[in-house]
Amino acid sequence: MWKLFIMVYHNSEILDKANQWLTESFDSHTQNQIKELIAHNPEELEDSFYKNLDFGTGGMRGIMGVGTNRINKYTLGKNTQGLSLYLKKKFIGEDLRVAIAYDCRHDSDTLAQIVANVFSANGIKVYLFSSLRPTPELSYAVRHLQCHCGIVLTASHNPPEYNGYKVYWQDGGQLVPPQDNEIITLINSLDFSDIKFDTNPDLIELIDTAVDNAFIDASIANVSFNTPEAAKENLTVVFTSLHGTSITLIPETLKRAGFTNVHIVEEQAIPDGNFPTVKSPNPEEPEALKMALELGEKVQGDIVIGTDPDCDRLGIAVRGDDGKLAILNGNQTMILMTDYLLERFRESKNPPAAPFVGSTIVSTPMMEKLAASYDVECKVGLTGFKWIAKMIKDHPQQYFIGGGEESFGYMVGDFVRDKDAVTATLLACTIAAETKAQNLSLYDKLKTLYVKHGFYKEALVALVKKGKKGAEEIKQTMVNLRENPLLNVNGSSVTRIEDYQTSTAKDIVTGLTQDIDIPKSNVLIYHLKDGSKIAARPSGTEPKIKFYISVCEPLTSVSEYDSIADKLDKRILGIKSDLGV
Repeated sequence: MWKLFIMVYHNSEILDKANQWLTESFDSHTQNQIKELIAHNPEELEDSFYKNLDFGTGGMRGIMGVGTNRINKYTLGKNTQGLSLYLKKKFIGEDLRVAIAYDCRHDSDTLAQIVANVFSANGIKVYLFSSLRPTPELSYAVRHLQCHCGIVLTASHNPPEYNGYKVYWQDGGQLVPPQDNEIITLINSLDFSDIKFDTNPDLIELIDTAVDNAFIDASIANVSFNTPEAAKENLTVVFTSLHGTSITLIPETLKRAGFTNVHIVEEQAIPDGNFPTVKSPNPEEPEALKMALELGEKVQGDIVIGTDPDCDRLGIAVRGDDGKLAILNGNQTMILMTDYLLERFRESKNPPAAPFVGSTIVSTPMMEKLAASYDVECKVGLTGFKWIAKMIKDHPQQYFIGGGEESFGYMVGDFVRDKDAVTATLLACTIAAETKAQNLSLYDKLKTLYVKHGFYKEALVALVKKGKKGAEEIKQTMVNLRENPLLNVNGSSVTRIEDYQTSTAKDIVTGLTQDIDIPKSNVLIYHLKDGSKIAARPSGTEPKIKFYISVCEPLTSVSEYDSIADKLDKRILGIKSDLGV
């Protein structure tokens, strides 16, 4: 009778998937939720089952709820069961170990325990953090505890209804092809009835302070540049954790490193998955730092720093020419941090051989110019720090100095193999303290770099397209850009088109094509005659399509900064207009 009822209202493919969740493999609470969707919310039912959650740029993320396209005990349980089988296949005869961390999101602690239970039920030793911790600490813990892999339950800066599942390998970096595809294939071969939920508590060990201290010590050691203690003490820092995990480590890290004048936004210091004081807990959004900026003006702060919920991204504001706090974008922060590290590297008495820095194809081209000025290689990969981690893994004979991407992430050294807002916060404060001691601002430093390497300015447009319909719209946009490529934008002709899905680059002037030696990805990049660059890329973690715009002009002196900045802003507006975004 029940099946007859639902057949009237829904397509058979969705019904087949939903019916599987009405069997004894699923608990009664889950079954009741499925029945409720069938009876009262067919659109939500379709969105919950029209596909399986995929591993994207930053692992697997999705809305929490029932269904194959949702984060729940069964989708994560199936992932973990498949991963357990893969580990046993990959490391035959070894005593397997995994580390698990989680953030402040709803049900993160519960889901982390479920994941731990499944691993233990498969005979795998689990190191489970006793309470919420930053994502970079999990990356560190994998190597520190000699684990075979690690899991963190987080959806980074996504809205409150989201959660996620990131997988890290032995090197502390996230999964990359072809290994991720091998694991996904194994996961997809399983049935939900194959999940082993019966825990073995003897194999689950809680971890906390000892790993915290080791991580903090490593973070400070990687930003130890003999900065005068007086300069640190003279820096006024304002910090907000945006209700996330960074409150567990960053204040203590700054204190131990000698930064004692730190003001915390107390209203945002309590971890809370509802993120009640912000529309989005994303430091890329200026609104997220509003309360921190207000406190910064109140206490006359020199630098304001805010981190996202899982503490891998950071937003920074410093004093501008008008004396007011102004937010740096991710590219600017990356340039300042990389230049500082390269300068310290050049000053070192015994610098390691074959140094390199890392960046991504959608980040500012200024990174390559900057690295070249220090005679250091800049490796460029796809979006996501898993690719920078892969650079380190693939080139063990080279020395990694640091690297970042435009989306407010940075990694200092290789002791963590993911973006790390703990160490990056410490680095930002170190740079700010030293520049203040020289009666300079970070904006002064940035302008000097623009004069030396060219004035690069970037903008990001992110169009939100939710649900199945949104996914289809994003897909069609990329199809249109490929089948009807842009030939002229804002009065400048397109000279080169790079298609990372086909791994080819075409010179529009000569018609010649060449291969791109970077793994395939759904990204298109247009290069214009005036030096502008436009990248189109569907997000791997959010229902968005993103357009990255980079423009540049020579800057002969700091006095020209305002006029050239205005010229570049107008060029960006013209590009947006022609793109229709």
